[in-house]
Amino acid sequence: MRSVKLGWPVLSMMIGAMACAPLPPVGVVYIERRPPPNRVEIVTVAPARDYVWIRGHWRWTGGDYDWAPGRWERIQDGRRWEEGRWRHGKGGWYWVEGHWR
Repeated sequence: MRSVKLGWPVLSMMIGAMACAPLPPVGVVYIERRPPPNRVEIVTVAPARDYVWIRGHWRWTGGDYDWAPGRWERIQDGRRWEEGRWRHGKGGWYWVEGHWR
């Protein structure tokens, strides 16, 4: 058996790359099929200045994708909205829910 010696710079780059890779949320559901392209939505006028538009997205219903339309939501104490998004991992496609930051 031969051993491989890695220099410290190579080892630190490998550890850094693993630390940056996003992990799926706990209890994630993987879907084999890629979600359809997002629909074009007509964004109406905000109900007030302290609202932000939450874009629509495809959600998985257990058998197929279903469109969840966009909506206005009140901004939470100066925070900003981070959009939800579909990601691809080893198990397939999974949804990362949007949230306030």
